[in-house]
Amino acid sequence: MARKIKLNPLDAAWLMVESTDTPMHVGSLTIFSLPPDAPQSFLKDLVAQLREHRHFAPPFSLKLASAKLKAVLPAWVEDHKVDLDYHLRHSALPLPGGERELGVLISRLHSHPLDFNRPLWELHVIEGLENNRFALYVKMHHSQVDGVGGMKMLERMLSPDPKAGELLPPWSIGRGTGDTPKRKGPRLTLQEQLKAQAATLPGVIKALGEVVANTFNQHDQANAAPFVAPRSILNRKIGGQRRFATQFYELARIKAVAKAANATVNDIFLELCAGALRRYLDDIQALPNQPLTAGVPVSIRPADDTDSGNAISFIIANLNTQIGDPLKRLKGIKESITIAKDKLQAMPKAGLANYTMVFMAPYILSMLLGLGGRTKPMFNITISNVPGPSQTLYFNGAKLEQMYPISLLSHGQALNITVVSYAGQFNVGFTGCRDTLPHMQRLATYMAEELEALEAAVSKRKTKA
Repeated sequence: MARKIKLNPLDAAWLMVESTDTPMHVGSLTIFSLPPDAPQSFLKDLVAQLREHRHFAPPFSLKLASAKLKAVLPAWVEDHKVDLDYHLRHSALPLPGGERELGVLISRLHSHPLDFNRPLWELHVIEGLENNRFALYVKMHHSQVDGVGGMKMLERMLSPDPKAGELLPPWSIGRGTGDTPKRKGPRLTLQEQLKAQAATLPGVIKALGEVVANTFNQHDQANAAPFVAPRSILNRKIGGQRRFATQFYELARIKAVAKAANATVNDIFLELCAGALRRYLDDIQALPNQPLTAGVPVSIRPADDTDSGNAISFIIANLNTQIGDPLKRLKGIKESITIAKDKLQAMPKAGLANYTMVFMAPYILSMLLGLGGRTKPMFNITISNVPGPSQTLYFNGAKLEQMYPISLLSHGQALNITVVSYAGQFNVGFTGCRDTLPHMQRLATYMAEELEALEAAVSKRKTKA
């Protein structure tokens, strides 16, 4: 009988809320340039080489023990007959093979749910991208991977050496450590685990009590809380079709603004999102009078943890979208995010998983009960910042030029904005509901213009000083 691997509650939650309109997979788009001396058959040979690798490591080798019970008793089992021809796809863009054609294809691919009778992943090799480039689109179910874990898996299939060949595909590498991550120290018994969890309860209860108090104290806007967000077009019921847009900046440019404004890179990113959202919603006459709030995932993964599963908590930030001045808006965002981070850091580390599950329980419950998009949102939008590789990487001689994150949506959450840093780049991915958000590409344009406005405001303040 196949050995079953039970899911932790947070991983299982992503399976429980899966639906036709809200597929719970995440993805990455990586764009490569062909080696200077690449033959005409480079991509054909690359795909053929990938097909030769028939060893599958977790999580690529895992499938649900029962697709029908995924929302009740989810567990993984090893699939000893993975159909690589199904999971590995080879596509070509129509001419001219520009960013628009790539965006249309990625939007369509990301709209399709995964097959729950198979391991929950796909890898698409996409040729025909202009300027001698090609792309890889990978999607996996969120029950198996979070942003940081996915980034680590991606890094393991790449090399800083442009001459390195015969690199293994991600499914042959997986987590790189077998079924489970390496853990230091002796394994605790169930009784010891329960005792350790119980010891964290006072801290968890205190933190949650403060959250509830802040929910009713709406006069303190800096102290952002769940369910104080205004209703907006971002928080309606959604359909299953997606749109995907991208924006790219030099990381040095973002860091320069952050330094000049005495802020962090993440503060600046949140301000850019806030400014772009304010203008976009105002354009379509859908800007609420109250400020939007953002759910911001925070990684709680130990530095030596090589697992890919979910190890995240959440904080809520006030985006201050009621403020027109970018510097004043940034000041409000900084204050809000600092308060939220201080509260999370005050939590005992052993209790973070408990805190996250209880904190997110209303959000997950609303999706399970079909209330998402019908009731007041816990927050208006999810905004994530995922650190990526700092050095230039290659895959079998092909240089990784850019990488973009593609996220999931749910009822009541029609837009996700996530950024990934890579080799001096700041790459932003906008994932939106096709049926809910008109002209979503404008968000990318407005974010670029917001950065220019912020730079000008910082420069003007510096000159006055």
